[in-house]
Amino acid sequence: MTHARKGISAPDTNAGTGTSAATPGSPAWGRAVVIGGGYAGLLAARVLADHFAEVLVLERDAVDRTTGAHPSAPQSYHAHAMLARGAETLELLFPGLRAELEQLGAPVYDYGERISFLLPTGHAVRATTGVRIQSFTRDELERRIRGRVFDLARVQVLGGARVLSLGRGPGDRIEKVRYHAGKGGEQEATADLVVDASGRTTSIDDWLSRIGLPLSQKSTVKAKITYTTMVFDRTPEPKDYDLAYQMTFAPSVRRGGAMLAVEHGRWVCSLFGFEQHPPADPDGFLDYARSLDNSLLAEQIARRSRHEELHRYTNPGSTWRLHHRNPGWPEGLIAIGDALCVFNPVYGQGLTVPAIEAEALGSLLHRRRSTGTGLTGLSREYLRTAARIIKVPWSLSTTSDLMWSPAGRPLAARFAHWYNQQVFTLARHDADVWTRFVKVANMTAPSSLLMHPSVLAKIARQNLTRRPTPTP
Repeated sequence: MTHARKGISAPDTNAGTGTSAATPGSPAWGRAVVIGGGYAGLLAARVLADHFAEVLVLERDAVDRTTGAHPSAPQSYHAHAMLARGAETLELLFPGLRAELEQLGAPVYDYGERISFLLPTGHAVRATTGVRIQSFTRDELERRIRGRVFDLARVQVLGGARVLSLGRGPGDRIEKVRYHAGKGGEQEATADLVVDASGRTTSIDDWLSRIGLPLSQKSTVKAKITYTTMVFDRTPEPKDYDLAYQMTFAPSVRRGGAMLAVEHGRWVCSLFGFEQHPPADPDGFLDYARSLDNSLLAEQIARRSRHEELHRYTNPGSTWRLHHRNPGWPEGLIAIGDALCVFNPVYGQGLTVPAIEAEALGSLLHRRRSTGTGLTGLSREYLRTAARIIKVPWSLSTTSDLMWSPAGRPLAARFAHWYNQQVFTLARHDADVWTRFVKVANMTAPSSLLMHPSVLAKIARQNLTRRPTPTP
């Protein structure tokens, strides 16, 4: 894999000195402030460090370089899928990360070979897809990334810092952040760029209204999915899978689960249900798993010799803050990750999209630095770019979620739902169709790959040769 994408350079590490190490060219701008030091904030800090002399990360929780999942991100305890496109991008930002996680026991495998994937139409065919993924806990991923960001000479992470307000400058440009830093009291930081990476509970509406700026509209699709997760030991006998999955599918398949082999010889297993609550006690958890049609989850849960504390989290649905459509959006302010768009976790897009957004931000800054354009206009350009990144995964997930509602299903959503059913039916035995779906789902290929004439012909043939259901 090449590491030559524009906007991404070798990490500038000079841990402990507080000064910038030598890099090709001096930083173009002074200070960037990142609000939030979770996963998305760490990725933002990584790319900003290539272009700013100082990157100040304001994190409300007390964190250090060994912190993984933390209290302000309760979803971090649950199973997370890193799509192939996201893994590629993380490897660009943090070279050697995949090997580092693999050394801890996080397996790397082909998506079609080592997965027991139960579709609503039956098990997907086992076949080599060429799409390689790695499974690990969000906790360990964030810990490894945080340690690397802490080592960046230009980055300062300030834990226990709660942002209070933003400050406007000439032309409504955001150029100050006021925050409360524990015993340090209220402080103010000037900034050439402010990044909202504060997650799904962002206070952006409050911050904007306080300084008289218009709020952005939101697009929301409700799909109340509750997750309960257990992390437990993997038994030593050989297995032909590293991931076992049963997907939910509106309106009939309301229960599902995902079990991933992760680092340190463990499984992480999340059971989920639409408008249902998988039990958070060990016996109830196992009983719920036994109600699933993919028996591998219950089989491994029953064989465990120990487990960690169970966690439960309810995600109300998907929300996209349409900042790119806000005509009064200020210069000097952007958003990334869940602070911009929260996806239904069922579809595994929540780790990959912020990585692509961070890479895009780095590319835009690289171009502006190379051409001497400056930061004027960056906010709107980035938000439009991020909207294009979000559009496809948003469409793929929300068109399915719309089908949970018995009324008001748009025609486009009904067609997409029907088409997915056709693809899933073929994927039980057709390795080519399954591979196409895997590539689209992992964001390594456009969704048009599933609309190829060869797929359309198979769907047509499938419907023409299907025997009608006998009338009772």
